[in-house]
Amino acid sequence: MEWWHSSSPHPEKFRVQKSAGKFLASNFWDQDGILLIDYLQKGQTTNAEYYLSLLVQLKDILKEKRHGKITKGVLFLQDNAPAHRALATQKKLAYLGHQCLDLPPYSPDLAPSNYHLFPGLKKKKLKARHFSSDADVIAVAETSLDGQ
Repeated sequence: MEWWHSSSPHPEKFRVQKSAGKFLASNFWDQDGILLIDYLQKGQTTNAEYYLSLLVQLKDILKEKRHGKITKGVLFLQDNAPAHRALATQKKLAYLGHQCLDLPPYSPDLAPSNYHLFPGLKKKKLKARHFSSDADVIAVAETSLDGQ
C-alpha cells in the first residue's frame, strides 16, 4: 500500500502478459543425441504404468535409431522418482535387457540432463520469453534439443 494525496496521480498498474502453462516432458538420450521426448497430457500423472509405456516406445526407437550399436544391452541411468523405482519398472527394465545404474538416494545434483541438456535450453532459448501456447514451447524446445 502507498500513501498519496488525493490530488496525486494514481500509480500505474502493469499488466502481466499471460503465458502458456507448465507441462512435463520426459526425455531419453544417449551419447549420440535425443532418442525420445514425450509430453505428458494435462491432467495425467506420471506413474509406473505411464513410464512402462515409455520404456516400450524407447525399445522400438532404440532398434530403429541405434540398429547394430547395441550388442550387450543398455546401461540405464534414471533418478529416484517413484515411477522409476517401482517394482513393475524394475521388472520391465530387466525383461528388456537393460541394466539399471543406481543413484544414491536424495542426490538431485547427479542428474546428467541438468548439466548436458537443459542449461543451453534455459539460458538461450526459453529465458525471458512468453509463449502463447504449449505447441510454441514444444517447437522451440525440440529444435534446440535436436541440435545437441
